Amino acid sequence: MKTIVKLSLIAFVFTTACKSIQNSPNIKRTLKAQQAFFEDYNPRGIKKHFTENYTQHNPHVPTGRSTIINFLPKLKEAKTTSTTHRVFQDGDFVILHNTYNNAQAFGAKKMVAFDVYRLENGKVAEHWDNLTPWVEKTASGRSQTDGPTQIKDLDKTATNKALVRNFVNDILMGKNPKKITEYISTEQYHQHNVAIKDGLDGLGNAIDYLISQNNMFVVTKLHKVLGQGNFVLSMSEGTWFGKKQAFYDLFRLEDGKIVEHWDVISEIPSKMAHTNGKF
Repeated sequence: MKTIVKLSLIAFVFTTACKSIQNSPNIKRTLKAQQAFFEDYNPRGIKKHFTENYTQHNPHVPTGRSTIINFLPKLKEAKTTSTTHRVFQDGDFVILHNTYNNAQAFGAKKMVAFDVYRLENGKVAEHWDNLTPWVEKTASGRSQTDGPTQIKDLDKTATNKALVRNFVNDILMGKNPKKITEYISTEQYHQHNVAIKDGLDGLGNAIDYLISQNNMFVVTKLHKVLGQGNFVLSMSEGTWFGKKQAFYDLFRLEDGKIVEHWDVISEIPSKMAHTNGKF
């Protein structure tokens, strides 16, 4: 009897925690902002959910709320829609893992994106993103967005964020690459990068190939590490193919190790539609 009561209590606490994450005021406001933009195409909704001096970091979109409103007719005509696959928050930041359909205005018919919003007094005040075209066939057989979505281990948020920060510094920036097994699980590493197979062997083979082609990417600066529980997003910049790139990497962690990885890599243009910078 005691065991049943204990299990029921654990289930109740777990379910309540999951609901509280999804019912977070900032997450609800952000999803409503997305809806106003990509479902309702509603100027009144934009005014309700975005600050007037909304700051934009997408390199191709001018800053300000009025730009979004002016863009709505084009999105409505194209029937551009968004689907959110993952959502979590870190303080005033809300992170969405999205796909966009009929998104030729963004670069292709279907795009994958990480959207990061900063909220201020209940409204979206700032936005960062990274977008890349959808790829049907990937090296691992996994899509760019499938996989677990459940947020858990809230008590490990700070520890997981620190681990990802150290991983970027030691491994992606090449300061101590021999420590890779201290960060990535040797038993399970599910890969969603379109060109890399699962597991440490898949990652190693991909790196060896890039090096053989004298085309290894270089990460030079880590800008943000945002996370909640078992999901952590790093936002960094560097170079690849001889051009400046933005690297957005989402990691899922279990028991102190990275067990899954999604990413979006996008070129940083030399000229932008604003002076806010990519990061």
